[in-house]
Amino acid sequence: MQALRRTSATLAALPRRAALVARPILAKPYHSYDHPSTQSSFNETETAILDAAYKHVPDLGFSQAALSRGARDAGYLDMSTTALQDGPFSLIRYHLVTRREGLAARSGEIFAGEGGQGVGVLDKVERLTWERLLGNREVIHKWQEALAIMAQPSYVPASLKELSSLADEIWFLAGDKAVDPTWYTKRASLSMIYASSELFMTTDKSHDFEETRAFLQRRLDESNKASGVLGAVGEWVGFTANAGLNVLRSKGVRI
Repeated sequence: MQALRRTSATLAALPRRAALVARPILAKPYHSYDHPSTQSSFNETETAILDAAYKHVPDLGFSQAALSRGARDAGYLDMSTTALQDGPFSLIRYHLVTRREGLAARSGEIFAGEGGQGVGVLDKVERLTWERLLGNREVIHKWQEALAIMAQPSYVPASLKELSSLADEIWFLAGDKAVDPTWYTKRASLSMIYASSELFMTTDKSHDFEETRAFLQRRLDESNKASGVLGAVGEWVGFTANAGLNVLRSKGVRI
């Protein structure tokens, strides 16, 4: 919690390049059926290794060790992981992509009993966003390590692109398919609300992450205020960069 309060000060100290990383969120309008599928994101060998390696993340984290173990489990030599040019970030991206794409199937289950009747778009957005956050439950204790990797300059654009895709997916599944002047603000707001809620979740020790859901609901209620969006941008950039530097230092890397 204390780390979240320090993010504004951290942001002010970041280089100008880092402060501009939110720009990729405002891409041209597109909907979930335009997003690449898991099959086009990872080839057959990559999928086999990543799927097997992902099972080791709760113990080994998003690491080269998890990738090597996954390669062996999938029947490949350890050196086969060199096919994953982004190393551990490939495993992080696998998590992000598969959990995002899994929302489509889960949305059918979530709203099946109601047939979509009586549930407003904003309520659906909240429930889908919460469902995606729960997708981090098994690896949340390793997520700050993932943030350290995502904070590296070469991976920030891909991380933000996936965050943008997630926001678009949630609005799409919630039934908001219109392209109008609010398209950008709705998705930018949700992107930042999700990111700040995810960061909150990394420090949440409450039962079933009850405090995280309450935090998410408060941020959604405040989403019509521009200060909420800007504050969340600072939280994502500041906390991610700070976490990245701390983890790298703990591993003896000179900064």
